[in-house]
Amino acid sequence: MVAYRRLLRPLLFRADAERIHGMTVGALAMSRPALRVTAPLLCVTDPRLEQRVFGLRFPNPVGLAAGFDKTARAVPAWPSLGFGFAEVGTVTYHAQPGNPRPRVFRLPADEAIVNRLGFNNLGAAATAERLARWERRAPGRIAPLGVNIGKSAVTPLDEAAADYLASLDLLWPYADYVVVNVSSPNTPGLRRLQDRDRLEEVLGSLLARGHRRPLLVKVAPDLEPRALDEVVDLARALGLDGIVVANTTASRTGLASPAAEVVQDGGLSGRPLRDRSTEMVRRAAHRGQGELPVIGVGGVATAGDAWEKLCAGACLVQLYTGLVYRGPAVAREINRGLLRLLEREGVGSIAEVVGRDLG
Repeated sequence: MVAYRRLLRPLLFRADAERIHGMTVGALAMSRPALRVTAPLLCVTDPRLEQRVFGLRFPNPVGLAAGFDKTARAVPAWPSLGFGFAEVGTVTYHAQPGNPRPRVFRLPADEAIVNRLGFNNLGAAATAERLARWERRAPGRIAPLGVNIGKSAVTPLDEAAADYLASLDLLWPYADYVVVNVSSPNTPGLRRLQDRDRLEEVLGSLLARGHRRPLLVKVAPDLEPRALDEVVDLARALGLDGIVVANTTASRTGLASPAAEVVQDGGLSGRPLRDRSTEMVRRAAHRGQGELPVIGVGGVATAGDAWEKLCAGACLVQLYTGLVYRGPAVAREINRGLLRLLEREGVGSIAEVVGRDLG
């Protein structure tokens, strides 16, 4: 990680952020032989890190967040980099190019990223076929794979439920769990689907389909506390399997980066989101009363970051920006750090840590 931060990262950061990202995912997609060699170096295997959450076995609690592998190009790579699970997408029913470039901006002074990609993806049918090919080439998974679905930009809000349902019908056979994304700031009007009536229509229609996969919903960090409570209450009432807290934020409070970088439109991810997302994890976990598993996302880059979210009630954590800033060994370093924290605190497993600060 030190070599990455001091030598490789400065070189990568001289080029366009989206171009480098695409090259990275492409290289991982073509590097399966090399990953077989590096996997033993990057994977931390220890029963203390294992958990069963919404019926799935997770070898460790550190996952890759949606947005990094939007088109499922590098599915086999993520477990080889030490991640306990990965989430591909966001996938929409209709293929779409997303917003005009440039649309990804690094904020190094804040260890953050602003993106306004706009759900650029191949569409549900093409993504399903790609996932089917991966499954045929390498049947069986050592870590769960989630698929994140969103509303197509061309679909009116009033037809959102049918749009999500069309994606679910195509993608569920290849997903270990499915996340309903109603919280990206980069699709106009999407966050209005977090309103209780609209959200109940979308989630209710998906649950009524009866597909045999855990279903979760992903919320925005900009939700007011009462609105978050309503989402949690609705999720419990409907029998949802979990909630992902949280997506990128529209806020720019407290940033140290130059004004020209801060004013870029889009969702902010990374370290500035850490404390806000942890507060929301704590509230969602408390409101869920142990019945609604929480995946904590936002500002996770170190073992300490992950530990805070786990203690606040997250069963699992995810990262994206942390991988960009910390490098390919980030999951290994977090998992090693979590084991050290378990030993220091005299705790036998990660499962025992979850929610310990809730009282």
